[in-house]
Amino acid sequence: MNFNELSISQISNMLENGEVSSVDVCKAVFRRIDDVELKIKAFITVIKDDALKSAKESDDRRKAGKSFGRLDGVPIAIKDLLCTKGVETTAASNILKGFVPPYDATVVKKLTEAGVIIIGKTNLDAFAHGSSTENSDFKITHNPWDVKRVPGGSSGGSAAAVAADMCLGAIGTDTGGSIRHPASLCGVVGLKPTYGRVSRYGVISMASSLDVIGPIAKTTEDAAIILEVIAGKDILDSTTSDEPVPEYSKLLDNEIKGLKVGVPKEYFAEGIDNDVRDAIYSAIEKLREMGAEIIEMSLPSLDYALAVYYILQPAEVSSNLLRYDGIKYGHSILNSKFENKDISLEEVYKRSRGQGFGAEAKRRIMLGTYVLSAGYFDAYYRKAMKLRTKVKDDFEIAFENVDVIITPVSPTPAFKIGEKSDNPVQMYLGDIYTVPINPAGVPAISVPIGFVEREGIELPVGAQIIGPMLGEQIILNVSHQLEKALNLNKKPRL
Repeated sequence: MNFNELSISQISNMLENGEVSSVDVCKAVFRRIDDVELKIKAFITVIKDDALKSAKESDDRRKAGKSFGRLDGVPIAIKDLLCTKGVETTAASNILKGFVPPYDATVVKKLTEAGVIIIGKTNLDAFAHGSSTENSDFKITHNPWDVKRVPGGSSGGSAAAVAADMCLGAIGTDTGGSIRHPASLCGVVGLKPTYGRVSRYGVISMASSLDVIGPIAKTTEDAAIILEVIAGKDILDSTTSDEPVPEYSKLLDNEIKGLKVGVPKEYFAEGIDNDVRDAIYSAIEKLREMGAEIIEMSLPSLDYALAVYYILQPAEVSSNLLRYDGIKYGHSILNSKFENKDISLEEVYKRSRGQGFGAEAKRRIMLGTYVLSAGYFDAYYRKAMKLRTKVKDDFEIAFENVDVIITPVSPTPAFKIGEKSDNPVQMYLGDIYTVPINPAGVPAISVPIGFVEREGIELPVGAQIIGPMLGEQIILNVSHQLEKALNLNKKPRL
């Protein structure tokens, strides 16, 4: 039995029953990493020795009857955008290469306190700026289903690692689809919680009013198990909700008969791949067969949500990335072999940032600085903020008439590496179905619903199930029921 191929739920039960040790599970994971990491390039850092030590401690706890819970001894990977005490955290950017945080992000702290074994830090688009994981300053992650294709982004390393069985689950972040998009393209489950449901403390910020941390997993149940641990109020993040955290994993078997499922017409208009559209419609019909009431509806905010996002997000990027100035931490011209140390402060800023930031980070900084500048603030930023309210209102109105909404995640299956690299606008358009969720603040999950064929290779397709604020329970339930009904058991061949 290959323990790394099992779900968190399966391994958790086996650990509890003494059928396997955490050390054995972790060794299986590291063997898999040794076998396929050169093909996939999912990790920036692998933490083997400390992980095996933690696994041994977990096994000792279980023997003593002092287990920390269902995740105790389970190997999970962390997107390299979350601070990890004593472990390099780079955001996949040269400007932070060598940065070792003195503290853990709240999510990391909660996971380790639950006994999770952190086995590595996964690759991403630098500072989470991207939809393909091609914008990492260190490596390009490859899709396990076809290594010539992208895994999606920006949490591409996390999704690829889960899909390739290099970990049992992973943590990603989602600012405009960065959990859901790679989950769909890699054929795994990705959950973007409600804004404020999970603490952002210790995450390297991209756009603070949009960033959300969530799980990427092999099954909906696994995502629910992780969410139970990482969700909740945090005094270190004033935006977190003080609403109690349900036991999501125990609330997955409610039947969906009579559930009102909205299908917004705007998400199936021109631009979506025909095979992807057919796969989503098949999933919708499956929900109908299960007793759900399918309701055609409209979400007109889709027409301008992408424009709103790509004004607000770069504006916040511009502000957040000001801190990387070559003085306090990160890459600095002063640490190089530059001979003339008698250099102006302005020149230190310019050269350090010029060398440390990649092309996409520079593009977003310039866009954001432009829309925040005098003379353009009212024309762009203020108008975008008003439209953001309209996006949020559209979803609130929609959920007065439906319980959940189902849409595509991506207009296409995974595209080839390099296919869109020279066309940033085309790359941005790939986020059109996921972006509106973040300004609205509502939760959404990507669940695998089928495959499409490209050049003789099957590529996964995910459906996006959207819920009302703090509606994680209902979208997890629908995702779980759909997952069971479709019974997809394929794995990539590596």
